[in-house]
Amino acid sequence: MAEYSYQAINKSGNKIIGVIEADSRKVAQDVLTARGHIPIDVAEKKRLSTNLFWQRLQDRMTPVKTSELILFTKQFRTLLRAGVPVMTLFQALETQTENDRLRNIIVNISQEVQEGATLHHAFRRYPNVFSPIYCSMIRAGEASGALVQLLDRLIYLMEHEHKIKSDVRSAMIYPAVVIVFLISAVILLLTFVIPKFVTIFNRSGLDLPLPTLLCIRGSEFLSDYWIIIAIAGMLLLFGFNAYTRTENGRFVRDSMLLRLPIIGQMLLKSAMSRFASIFSILQSSGVTILESLQILKVAINNAAISREFDMLSERLEQGRGISVPLRASKYFTPIVISMIAIGEESGNLEEMLKEISIHYDAEVEYAMKKLSDSIVPILTLGLAVVVGFFALAIYLPMWDFSQLAR
Repeated sequence: MAEYSYQAINKSGNKIIGVIEADSRKVAQDVLTARGHIPIDVAEKKRLSTNLFWQRLQDRMTPVKTSELILFTKQFRTLLRAGVPVMTLFQALETQTENDRLRNIIVNISQEVQEGATLHHAFRRYPNVFSPIYCSMIRAGEASGALVQLLDRLIYLMEHEHKIKSDVRSAMIYPAVVIVFLISAVILLLTFVIPKFVTIFNRSGLDLPLPTLLCIRGSEFLSDYWIIIAIAGMLLLFGFNAYTRTENGRFVRDSMLLRLPIIGQMLLKSAMSRFASIFSILQSSGVTILESLQILKVAINNAAISREFDMLSERLEQGRGISVPLRASKYFTPIVISMIAIGEESGNLEEMLKEISIHYDAEVEYAMKKLSDSIVPILTLGLAVVVGFFALAIYLPMWDFSQLAR
């Protein structure tokens, strides 16, 4: 869809200007007419490629952190609740925001709202900052006149999402650091330690044990081909990164992660918690189930599970309830399906979704504890094997030297 700036006469006879999204200029005019306005001028807004380039560069250089977005939303809600006019509200938010990029966005949103755009359309102009669920909640709040209450739910959801992501990230940091340390230690030993003993071992004339031979061959290979190895590693890294940016690449990556022991279960339970909490908020906000599924498809942040929502949407359009299509899904757990079915039958789907979210929050915490308890002995064993292997490679020939000297 394209954006069209317009000038029109409203029902009161006043001239209004704003921005509207539509598939064509004719559709934009029809939408304005349906709203009771008389279109005067409707023109497509053009975006220069240079502006897009600088906008993307700014997005990377000055990202808006989740904590900053949560604080902005809380301030927005508080000022709205206090009855502050919208334009005064944005001026106050502008002075209180420390992030330069977010401050510029607030200024632009304020200007668009002043020109007649709705809050929903103004926020949607910045998808890298305001997610689809954020914009949908704003739109639902504007339509229902309960924006403050919906911002309360949005803040809860954002804090819940932030906590889950932080917990999962924290659980993955320790094993990642230890693995990087092990790889770095092996490279350093092969590069600087083993070569000092190679000359001595070669002059000895002794039959070297297998660990020593493997270390010598590994050191020679690393010394002779380190440039090729480095270039190949960089190409592999960039290639993998480029591939995972594609739809199929994300699907393959997320499918493989979900199959991993322990880690896969933790990621699946985390996804179930996010699904239930977001779905619950959307249902309580008056968003339709089909629209909720489209939002969840993006918000679930897992390409393998997101593909299931396409199947769900198709079956829902055929008039089936959501619990029946979920039974044919590959990733949704039996407890999620059963509780959603009970919620549909009792007309209490929102409460059932909250219970699912609470349950899987506890499951994620247990899975992270289980991961920590399992990964420590595994990594300790791996460290002992690496240290022991290099110790044998160095000290076995030294032992043969001592025997020869005797």
